Amino acid sequence: MNQNRQSLKHRLWNGLGMGLLLIPIVAYGIPHFLRPDRIAETRSLFQGIDYRREVRSLPRPIVIHIVKIDLTAPNVRAFATPGAATFDKTEVNAHTTSQFLNEFSLKLAINANFFYRFREETPWDYFPHAGDRVNNVGQVTSDGQTYSAAESEYPAICFSSQRAKIVEGTCPVETRQAVSGNEVLIKAGKPLAQMTKSDKPYPRSVVAIDATGQKLWLILVDGKQRLYSEGMTIAELTDFVRQLGVDSALNLDGGGSVTLAVSTPSGTKILNSPIQNKIPMNERPIASHLGFYAE
Repeated sequence: MNQNRQSLKHRLWNGLGMGLLLIPIVAYGIPHFLRPDRIAETRSLFQGIDYRREVRSLPRPIVIHIVKIDLTAPNVRAFATPGAATFDKTEVNAHTTSQFLNEFSLKLAINANFFYRFREETPWDYFPHAGDRVNNVGQVTSDGQTYSAAESEYPAICFSSQRAKIVEGTCPVETRQAVSGNEVLIKAGKPLAQMTKSDKPYPRSVVAIDATGQKLWLILVDGKQRLYSEGMTIAELTDFVRQLGVDSALNLDGGGSVTLAVSTPSGTKILNSPIQNKIPMNERPIASHLGFYAE
């Protein structure tokens, strides 16, 4: 009897140990099956807003998401994350793109500015968490209020009266909404970005406009996900965006920040595959976002 009890106890402990080992494997593995399929797709999301997913196998697996927006369409309007500097010299609470979209009842939203502070060590050791105070890099204007100042090395896209303009400096005084990136990739239809040794495949986000400033593109590239989507270099991205026929293009924050969220009748849906803490479909809390109202 004693021997049977010891054997049962041993089996229970072994089972518990195996179960504990399986928890991180399951937690990491399940999100892989939640990613959008590697299948090309084109559809209308809202009036004046169309979506396309492009899938490539060469020079590596890549999934690209393209949103084209007509800023003159009825009820289409841009909106940037609001904020305000406080006594501790921080500007805004970090939120995921989904949280931003839901809070302001938007139809579509993506990530925007680079920001600080930021740390990503392990799935349980990172900063910021949702609600932590952070700062933007470059200009952010929300409903005409600029709370993060322009910086010379961080160009901005400025929205006013159904038009957008990419500027290297401060947005015009009539600007209602603005967010910033770190590099103008295309100017007057000509590519500016150059290949460098440090230019590696990476998740990317870009906002681009035509010469009138009335047509806008959002281009997001998933990355850091082997065999699914491994990202693009800046040079590859610039060439891809140029072929869309844009006049100007601005590179936004990339990496784990890259997120495309939309509102659907059944709730918020993520159209790309963000990767935070090496976990696919895990959204990163970030400082600023660019959203759109539509019908």
